[in-house]
Formats: sequence, structure tokens, C-alpha cells
Amino acid sequence: MLELTGLTAGYDGGTVLHELDLSVPAGSVHAVVGHNGAGKTTLVNTVAGLLRPDAGTVRVNGRDVGGRPAHQVARAGIGLVPQGRRVFASLTVGEHLRLSYRPPRPEKGDGGRAARRERTWTPERVLELLPRLGERRGHRGTELSGGEQQMLALARALLGTPRVLLLDEPTEGLAPVVARRIRELIGTLAQEGISVLLVSPSPALAVQCADAVTVLTSGRVTARFDGGPLRSDPGALHAALELSPLSPAADDSPSASAASTGADGTGTGGTGTGADGAAAGGPLGARVPDAGPGAP
Repeated sequence: MLELTGLTAGYDGGTVLHELDLSVPAGSVHAVVGHNGAGKTTLVNTVAGLLRPDAGTVRVNGRDVGGRPAHQVARAGIGLVPQGRRVFASLTVGEHLRLSYRPPRPEKGDGGRAARRERTWTPERVLELLPRLGERRGHRGTELSGGEQQMLALARALLGTPRVLLLDEPTEGLAPVVARRIRELIGTLAQEGISVLLVSPSPALAVQCADAVTVLTSGRVTARFDGGPLRSDPGALHAALELSPLSPAADDSPSASAASTGADGTGTGGTGTGADGAAAGGPLGARVPDAGPGAP
């Protein structure tokens, strides 16, 4: 379970998140929705340990990990799928998987160790969930479509066997058929007992797959919804977002201004379009070429 209490964070003395309270029980999906500049990426970065909170707590199964370095946060059970996928251009799918796999450390008590082993995500288990990656195992990051890159980023996070999974705009720039597959995967991972926290500007994504939805406006919670009733009345979420003033900022993260906007307009740093029709999304260190009709 992920619990955030009074979480406050920002950059260079400027506060972006203001005393945010939020909980994500095990086996559930919580969506945080807001316009660009609302504080969504700042929230994800703070929970992941990439940004130190100014105040408040971040607890995983009761253990406070707020303010710890990112590698310690990952060991505590938090996995991150960042916006823009951020796969490595020169590494193959297989190399990504081998480098990302972290066998679980023994836990106290025999029962705890056995239970933890049963939940371990191995490369083999990940490829059962994402068979397309097995087919593309020898391909480098530049040779993957946007949908394949997103699946690889998800696989990379799962190989740490997370208790909590953070998804920053997981369907950004993807073709509808690929976005639908990502939504299905989110539901599958929740059924595995993972606490899933996703952030997105898309109310449709939240309505379709979340058990709870929080609306974030200028770093503050302005509305909360249960997922079930919201699916019966999705207009309530749209109305809440319309009442939220649009921020003039393009993004809430200072690094966003340095990111290039691709020809597809997604702003993820990649300009290519994969065979599935999705924007390729910007692997680290390379510009993704356009895929022609014969692309794999």
C-alpha cells in the first residue's frame, strides 16, 4: 500500500505540491488527473525519490521512504515508468531486461521469503505478460515502436518486483489500439496485488481503469472520485477539470523545457512512428527514424 500524507515539494524554493494526502491500497489503481502544470510529474518524481519532499511522508506498507535516494526507494518496492519511456538507444530488449532484473533479497521469516519468491518478477515471467518483447528481444531501443518502448519501460519497472508502480502518462503518444493494451495491462497488474498510481491529463484513461481518481490543480487536490460511480457518470470528472484553471506552464517539471517536441507533437523527444502507428517516444541518446511500410 502507498500512503502519502501532507506531501509538499517543489523546485528552487518554489512549492509545486501543497500538502497532498493520497492512498493507494494493494491491488488497486489510483489516477491523478490534471492539466499540464498541475504538479503530476512533480508528484511522481517525489514519490520515486528523484525529488526530495519539503514536508510530509511517503509510506510503502507502513515504511516511510520519503526523502531517501531513488535507489533506496526502488529497493523499498516502488517502480517507475517515466513519461516518454526513456529506453536506452544502444541496448537491445534482452539487455534492458538483464540489467533491470533484481532478484529479491531474503526477508525475515521463512514464510515471508517464500511469499516474496512467489511474487518475484523474472525476465521469463515478464515475457509471458509481454510476449511481443520476446519477439523483439534482439532489437535495440531505436528499432522499437512507441508501443513496444512503453512495454519495455513497464517490463523494466516490473523486474524490480515492485509493491507500488508509478506510471507517468502511460498512454501518451500511443495509437488507440496500443493504448487499449496498456490499459488492460494496468488492470492485470492491479490484480497481481500491485498498488498502481498513474498520472495523466486524460480523464478518459482515469475513468476506464481507475478505482479512485484525484483531480490536481496547481499542486492542490480539488476533487476526488470513486471509480465505480465515475464510470456511470464520467461527466463529473470532465466538469471538475473544466473548473480547474489552466496553467500557463507547459509542464510542472523544470526539465520539461529542455525536452524536444517530436514531429508527432507528443513532446517525448522521439519523432518516429512505429509499425503500430505509435510515436516512437525518444530512447536515450538517439533520434528515432521514421518507420516505413516495411518496418518490423
